[in-house]
Amino acid sequence: MSFQAYLDTIETKTGLTPRAFIALAQERGFDDPSTKAGAILTWLKEDYDLGRGHGMALVHVIKNGPKIDAKHVGTTGSHRDESDTLWLDGKATRPS
Repeated sequence: MSFQAYLDTIETKTGLTPRAFIALAQERGFDDPSTKAGAILTWLKEDYDLGRGHGMALVHVIKNGPKIDAKHVGTTGSHRDESDTLWLDGKATRPS
């Protein structure tokens, strides 16, 4: 599953866009560079019932923003994406 597909599935399940999760994480102080992924994963599991794979996709955008490693772009691997920039503003507004 691509990073973008993980984010789209999270939005479908929770009704929240990745950008909304970033704002919620900032409110909780999870955007601090010293915050461990485990703390964010626990919050996402307890409050939104998200598993580790989906949670780690959000951890990435919370801690690193929308850019992903170019090695995932245009490949045939399991985490392939069409772009090195993830869309964070919701599926309905993503340019085609």
